[in-house]
This record gives sequence, structure tokens and C-alpha cells, in this order.
Amino acid sequence: MIDNIKPKEATSIINSLVSGVVPKIGVQHITVGRSEEVNASISALEDVKNGHSLVKFWIGDFGSGKSFMLHLLNTVALKQKFVVANADFTPDNRLYSNDGKAVILYTAIMDNIAIQTKPEGGALQTLLEKWIEQVIAKTAEANTISLADIRNEQYLEIIQNSIMKTVNEITEVGGFDFGSVIVKYYEGYIKNDELLRRNALKWLKGEYTTKTEARQDLGVREIINDSNYYDMLKNFCKFFVSMGYSGFMINLDEAINLYKISTAAAREKNYEKILSIYNDCFQGKISNLFINFAGTEEFLENERRGLFSYQALKSRLETNKFETLEIRDFAQPVIKLTPLNHNEIFVLLKKLKFIFDCNYKTDLDISDEEISSFMEEIFNKPGASEFLTPREVIRDFLNILNIIRQNPDVDKKRLFGEIEIEDERPNDAAFINTIEEI
Repeated sequence: MIDNIKPKEATSIINSLVSGVVPKIGVQHITVGRSEEVNASISALEDVKNGHSLVKFWIGDFGSGKSFMLHLLNTVALKQKFVVANADFTPDNRLYSNDGKAVILYTAIMDNIAIQTKPEGGALQTLLEKWIEQVIAKTAEANTISLADIRNEQYLEIIQNSIMKTVNEITEVGGFDFGSVIVKYYEGYIKNDELLRRNALKWLKGEYTTKTEARQDLGVREIINDSNYYDMLKNFCKFFVSMGYSGFMINLDEAINLYKISTAAAREKNYEKILSIYNDCFQGKISNLFINFAGTEEFLENERRGLFSYQALKSRLETNKFETLEIRDFAQPVIKLTPLNHNEIFVLLKKLKFIFDCNYKTDLDISDEEISSFMEEIFNKPGASEFLTPREVIRDFLNILNIIRQNPDVDKKRLFGEIEIEDERPNDAAFINTIEEI
């Protein structure tokens, strides 16, 4: 049923889904009913690889699969040789601020940078050293110096000049300090100075809070802050492409937290930043960048607090008026995720039973008829039509498999009958309902 699932992937899938979160790896093994979305994403990635930039908004109800879709995009993009990064909006970070909340988002993005050989993140240092090795090789060849010799400290200045020249060719705003810090990283790399390397990474990840501290540690005049972090993301995009990567994909989840910003002026500034990114990408001001936002319909369409409260975004993001549930347009910036149907959920539960058995090295006695019986029981419970999401169905199913695994003689029908449906949507839903009543 599922080919080539690795034990690490099986464990990640089961542990994550039981906890109600999307697994970081292995999501391709549990993809059901999203073939059109996946095909559209592959096409979009191809455009970005060819030098275009895109912004997509993945919109759906709580538990409808937005986060899952972003993780699936990761898997596809990594195979296409993209550098990928994920971050969640929270009450403590956002796209625009003047009190450090935007640079916190930037740091989260940089912490989660992933490549195919490091799909779980933390790949910035690997990429930096790979790029430096490329510069060393080109410099050695240009100066007819052997690769072994050019690493000696006597050639430090030649390499430093090559790094600055290369960085200046690929960056724009903030390029000088960006290059200076990479030079410092190289210095630490050659001299085996771990502190210098760590300080350079700290700067590149936006973790310096004062210019004084950065000047003392690295001799640079500026730091990455709320006003310039987006320029640095664009610099990194060019940096990755210069290394031979297809592009840079950034996935930003939980966009409802922008909707929840309490002051209208601050909310509007964040939406203005989204507009600026949108225009940069679609007007060709940047190449090889793909940014995805995931949020609820309220985040998109609410006329008082959502993106549609900002007229310039509303005019760009309104759904294609010719689209229906049957006739979809996946080329538009907004992609609305429709719920999985019962047949798709049945296929998903069968896949999960297989992965569960792989993970625990079991062969649980649960038939297709019993999976159907479980579904019939859960979907006919009071409140199911209003509150039930795929996330809850999956978690209940895996919890039942865990009970059966540890108690083989348990009465399955009794377990199915004990399922209760509750409104388990996050507090965001209650917040939205409250706002709508005010």
C-alpha cells in the first residue's frame, strides 16, 4: 500500500498525528485527495525555478489541512532542490513592527532553513560552509593556487576579497554588512575560532539586539532589525540561487495571528507588508522566491479585520468569479482547501493503519469493514457536522489503534461507541466568534 516508508518517517507520522500536529517528515505517505493541489504546486515551483516569484494563500477551516499542505509543499520543493523555511505567526512575531516582533519572525525562518539532506531544518551553517567552499575553489583556480595551500592564513585576504566581490554581485540593500559577516565566518572557519563563527551566525540569524554588541564582536555597523529583515531574506534568496539551488520557499502558517492584532493601525501595517511582498513577487522585482501564507477564511475575507479590510489586497485576492466547487482554478494566488470526502478519509485511515503497524511492528486485527464502522460511528455523532475535522478523526482512530495494540481482546464496537464529539477548535475560533458579535 505504501512503498519505501522509512522507520523514522513512520515514527514521526504516528507520534505527530497522535499529538494533533503535522509530521515534519513523511507527509507524502499520507497524502490523500490533494492531487490537483500538488500538481499545481509542482507547476508553481517550476515557474519559480525559472526565475519567477510567487505568493500563495492557502485558506481553509480549522483542521482542514492547511499546515499539512505546507509540509507537503516542503517535501515537493526539497526534491526540486529548493531551500525551504517554515515559521508560524504567533502573538510575539509578525511581518511589520517597531518593537522587535518582525525580526523574531525572521529569526524563526532562519532557524528552520532546510535542504534535502537536512529536511528537519537547521541547515544555515551547512549552506554557508558549502558556499564558502565554492568560493575557495573558484579563487584557487583563478589564482593558480592549490586547494590545500589556499586555506592557509597567508591567503586569507585573497579569499576575503573574493567573498566580498561575490556577495556584492548578488546582493543589494545591506550587502556590505552581509558580506563582512560572511568574511568573519570564513576567518573563524580557517582559524578554527568557534566563537567567531558562532557570532557570525548569530548576526545572520538576526539575534543581535544592539549595534554596539555587533560592532564589538564582528566590526560591523548594522544589525538585522524590523526594518531591514525582508531585504536580508531577499539577499539570502539570491545567495542560495548563486550556489545552484532552485530558489527559496518560505512557508508562514497560523496567519490568523495577524487578524488577531488588536490595533487597526498595526494590523494595517502588516497587511501593507503583505502587499509589498506580493507586488515584489508578481512585478518581477525579485527572482526565485516563493512565499506561502496559511490562514482561515476569516483571515482572508473578513471585511473588518481580515486581508479584505485592506482594499488593495482585496482587489488582488478575490476568488476567480468563474470558479466553482467542481471547476477549480489553482493558478490564482488564493487556494481554498475543500474538506476531504468520506472515501478519501477511508483511504487515509487505511494508510495510517499500515504505517501504525510498520511503526510498532504489529499486524493489528482491524478490517476494512471495521474502519468503515468506525467512520460511520464518528460521523453520525451529535456535533460531527459542525465540529469534526480530519485532525480529530485521525487522532481518535490512532488512539483506538493504540488501545487495541496494548489490549488485543478489547471490544472494538464498544470503543467506537465511546467516541464523543467536542468543539476542539483552538481558542482562535472562539476569538473570531466574539469579534463577530461585537
